[in-house]
Amino acid sequence: MIAIVDYGVGNLFSLKSSFAAVGAEAIVTGDAAVLRAADKILLPGVGAFGDAADKLRATGLDKVVVEQAKAGKPLLGICLGMQLLFEKGYEYGEHEGLGLVPGSVKPIADVIPAGLKIPHIGWNGLIFKRESPLFRNIKNGDCVYFVHSFFAADCGESVIATAEYGAELTAAVQNGNVFGCQFHPEKSGEVGLNILRAFCEMEVGV
Repeated sequence: MIAIVDYGVGNLFSLKSSFAAVGAEAIVTGDAAVLRAADKILLPGVGAFGDAADKLRATGLDKVVVEQAKAGKPLLGICLGMQLLFEKGYEYGEHEGLGLVPGSVKPIADVIPAGLKIPHIGWNGLIFKRESPLFRNIKNGDCVYFVHSFFAADCGESVIATAEYGAELTAAVQNGNVFGCQFHPEKSGEVGLNILRAFCEMEVGV
């Protein structure tokens, strides 16, 4: 069973529907006991880094997510949920993340050419940087759907895929059993479903 963390932020039910489409049982929950009993955990998120981090900490679920990830349980963060996996985020100030992936989250405006629209919205091909079980069902160049104004930086060793938007931006990361997608698999058609299917196939400790 996959537990989708409910802390008041994210496309919870579209994610649940996507897991149903690949034949996986997923439950939306804010219950620490359910997260501990789950086979895998998914951390969603939309909005601002600081607000989301505060909401997650207010529930106390931040500690449970970190505890379970450190115990070897597969964890997948999506969009802002991926960004929260990092050590810090610089959106309207400096904010502490979960520290499960080395690096920080910074504005894409710092690295893309002037004139490109922010947020970056649209379909982009994935550029694989290293092998990952998350991509076992897709191929290099497959397109996924992005909506973001910030990106993961200073995280080269964890980057498993990038995407081109005036600069090469982090698209996905892996640090052991902890995974993150800056894009939205649940909005990325069959490619996205194949990524979620690969996550479902993972074992504890990956």
